[in-house]
Amino acid sequence: MNSDEAAAPKSVTEDDGMSWWYRWLCKIAGVLGGVSCAISGVWMCVTVNPLNIAAGVWMVLNAFVLFLCEVPFCCQFIEFANAVAARADKFKPWQKAFFYCGMALFPIFLSFSITTLFGNAIAFATGVLYGLASLGKKGDAVSYARLNHEKQGDEEKMTGTTDGSI
Repeated sequence: MNSDEAAAPKSVTEDDGMSWWYRWLCKIAGVLGGVSCAISGVWMCVTVNPLNIAAGVWMVLNAFVLFLCEVPFCCQFIEFANAVAARADKFKPWQKAFFYCGMALFPIFLSFSITTLFGNAIAFATGVLYGLASLGKKGDAVSYARLNHEKQGDEEKMTGTTDGSI
């Protein structure tokens, strides 16, 4: 390992606390969310109601963004796909969660229907998965019990009651 490799900072994807299988789960959910948004969005566009058409176009746009951010190799015909994906990978999980959930809720507000609900459900679930990733890993019971015991010991030292009497 040379000095260039040692001096290089770790990438954000290594520091975000997500395990490899959870990262793949989020990516698969993003792909499935993109597929459901695309199919439902095209279905929503087959109408004469302008709000349904706007919601359908937004859902197809959601699908494109999900594909672009999660699986850029599906968009090889776009020159900037890898640059956008690299930038999206630098986002923190809570930022992705906010972005994906907001994108999924907007068509529902435009045209509330079963098609928009089910079409955006998986895209919203992708945002929820990223939101859960931002909470961090769950601690084990042993370290939690140790921390709780230390906290009780500190409280007893502050009050001066180590034998349990008042």
